[in-house]
Amino acid sequence: MDWPVDLLVPGPAGAPLADPGWPDEFLLDISTVESRAANLAQVLPSIRTCADKGFDAVEFDNLDSYTRAEGRLSLDDAVTFASLLVSAARDHGLASGQKNTPELDRRGRDEVGFGFAVVEECHRWGECAAYTDIYGAGQVLGIEYTVDLRGSFADACADPDRPESLILRDRKLAAAGAAGHVFQACAPRR
Repeated sequence: MDWPVDLLVPGPAGAPLADPGWPDEFLLDISTVESRAANLAQVLPSIRTCADKGFDAVEFDNLDSYTRAEGRLSLDDAVTFASLLVSAARDHGLASGQKNTPELDRRGRDEVGFGFAVVEECHRWGECAAYTDIYGAGQVLGIEYTVDLRGSFADACADPDRPESLILRDRKLAAAGAAGHVFQACAPRR
């Protein structure tokens, strides 16, 4: 999807500010009422498509982009924009999950309205409890990646703070049968 340049955070030289870890992803400018409304209008067709295809829920990525926006965005900007996204999803009959961003703390559930969380590498970074303490272990979907495990996947499965649903995947999310495909799941807790 092409995104209007005027809806992106400008960098120091005026060009859109790219996410340092993902240079082909640019940060949305969610710093004003107007920019949030315009960016929401860009996201709405995707929300509608998910609803039309019968999805139960959506998750919105990069809510932590304020941490990489060189002071141009704040946590409050992220909370306000996330609230708009969740409201739009709810209007289309979809639940919404928090994607990563442990900095949201209870605000994600209590202010924004997220009903669950989808978290990447919470064991790797020691952040699982930041989600399971808020949503409960059964309302957090966790993914660890083969390229950056802390210890073994068995260690991740033994983590007392891990979500009930924790899987191991290859970073490229290769399809089953494709080269490099990895998929493992922790056994259910007893």
